[in-house]
Amino acid sequence: MKGFVYILKDERESFYIGSTVNVRARMVQRRAGSTKTTRRMKNPELVLIQEFTSLAIARRVERRLKAFKKKAYIEKIVRDGYIKLEAEKSPS
Repeated sequence: MKGFVYILKDERESFYIGSTVNVRARMVQRRAGSTKTTRRMKNPELVLIQEFTSLAIARRVERRLKAFKKKAYIEKIVRDGYIKLEAEKSPS
C-alpha cells in the first residue's frame, strides 16, 4: 500500500508534517477539527504531497522531517516541491 507525506502551512507560517495512505480523507478529518495536533492552526493549507512506495517509508520520512529543527529547511522543501531524503530506501 502506498503512503504519502504531506505538509500543511497556516497563515502564521507554521508547518505541520504528517503521513497517511489517503490524503483526501486526512484533510477532511483535519478540516472537521477531529485532529488535535492541527486544531490550533489558523486556516491550514496543503502545500506539499509526496507519494512513497509504502506507508512505512512515508512514516520514516515524516519522522526525519520532524527531527529537523530549522524551519528554513522545511520552507526549502516546500519551495522545491520535493522531499529528498535517504529514508526512502527500504531497511536492510
